[in-house]
Amino acid sequence: MITFRSVTYQYPDTAHPVLGELSLQVEEGEFLLVIGPSGAGKSTFLRCINGLVPHFYGGRFNGQVRVAGRDPVAVGPRGMSDLVGFVFQDPEAQFVVDTVEDELAFAMENFALSQHLMRKRVEEALDQLDIAGLRHRRIDTLSGGEKQRVAIAAVLTLQPRVLVLDEPTSQLDPQAAEEVLIAVRQLNEDLGLTVVLSEHRLERVVQYADRVLYLPGDGRPPILDEPAAVLAQVDLTPPLVTLGKALGWTPLPLTIKSGRRFARHLGDLGAHLPPAVPRSRRQGEPIVRVERVWYGYDDVPALADVSLDVRSGEFVAIMGRNGSGKTTLLKHLMGLLKPDRGQVMVAGLDTRRTSTHELARFVGYVPQYP
Repeated sequence: MITFRSVTYQYPDTAHPVLGELSLQVEEGEFLLVIGPSGAGKSTFLRCINGLVPHFYGGRFNGQVRVAGRDPVAVGPRGMSDLVGFVFQDPEAQFVVDTVEDELAFAMENFALSQHLMRKRVEEALDQLDIAGLRHRRIDTLSGGEKQRVAIAAVLTLQPRVLVLDEPTSQLDPQAAEEVLIAVRQLNEDLGLTVVLSEHRLERVVQYADRVLYLPGDGRPPILDEPAAVLAQVDLTPPLVTLGKALGWTPLPLTIKSGRRFARHLGDLGAHLPPAVPRSRRQGEPIVRVERVWYGYDDVPALADVSLDVRSGEFVAIMGRNGSGKTTLLKHLMGLLKPDRGQVMVAGLDTRRTSTHELARFVGYVPQYP
């Protein structure tokens, strides 16, 4: 299905190629997981499959890529779009319109498909990703996991034979990530789609892969083999595999289920460890005070009666699944959003009555997508 022959690629204004003499073949219906350290060429490899490299990024490209006999270098991303569906790390980067249903129809409109066929494929994509309930929602009101599934559904409407995903769960909480990966696995198993997926958090996805491609990024040759064989040779491994290596387990466990077979022989290793010493909370007046704050986007509630005190010098982690209001709460601390009800005080200033410019003297804000 996918063939690379001696592919070498170097981005403009860089000293060295990011891919060097890469040759491999991906079979039809295969689930290939691509791993490696940051900068090793994972995204570059994926972009070669649909022609983004070299068409969009320029640079020097040598070698040959074929996808079902088609040449991405010759036809470019548009010429590959009905064969290769590409989903970016940040789904918002590929959304074009405002609502879910319109987004799913957009690509088909560009191919001038009939209204009947468009409606049929939209229904199929909504069902395949289990997002029928989102049909009429505005995309900017969706959670991260919902946006990622909409992005996948949108590329499926052109019925590609290959689905390429560039770290699709990197911005998702564990539950949303699992939902997205289960959906991808079902597309691979039920529709026979060839899936090529890059990921840093291997524990989420390695059990679904037929093979793993490891790109070392340091001049050494890549490794392409079954998951256990690759993970036995590299340092970039999930915690369970790392434990298995340290304890000499064979074969290496890739799932919790397979790890239990070894773990039952470990006994209670932690029984004699001293108890953890709780950290005492800092005293004094809070520098941040959130009092019974309510906020919603249109008709969708994001914060409901939230109260929080943070004292000077504290390190506070805000946790919750995608769409639970974490980012919304943080934006309130910077004054980027104002509460519908309740009050937010930062360094003695009421954010409702204080400009963002003034609050910036006390609050530094780093967004999810810089």
